Amino acid sequence: MRRPQNPLWAAQDGVSAIEFAFVAGILSMLLLGVCDFGLGFWEQMQVANAARAGTEFAVKNGYDATNIQTAVTNATNLAGIQASPAPSSSCGCPDVTTGVTAATCGSTCADGSTAGTYVTVNAQISYRTLFAWPGLSNPMTLASTATVRLN
Repeated sequence: MRRPQNPLWAAQDGVSAIEFAFVAGILSMLLLGVCDFGLGFWEQMQVANAARAGTEFAVKNGYDATNIQTAVTNATNLAGIQASPAPSSSCGCPDVTTGVTAATCGSTCADGSTAGTYVTVNAQISYRTLFAWPGLSNPMTLASTATVRLN
């Protein structure tokens, strides 16, 4: 039986620890990416909820731009959320492709319904990722728009 010249080359103690060190680095980066994406996704949902809160306020209380903006900013605990651009009110007809087509209030729409008043509420916030990721701007603007018919 032939002996190896250097016994360290034949030793297998600690190989799994070295393999784990390589894999753990990659898994850590994946975990951080998932956490960062999850936080951003959660914040985007909060922005969408804030826009919806503005439209719910308009349905209950009518169109009042100042109070709708207050409803948007108070809808979540996120610091820095804004109702920007400002809420707007317009008359229009429902349209499958564009959502709402501008029309004179009270006029007859193409589908035979009457043109109604629509309120559009916007919400946005500046979001900074936990880590700088290649290909992503940092900070980025998360925005959402909600539209509701009042009558």
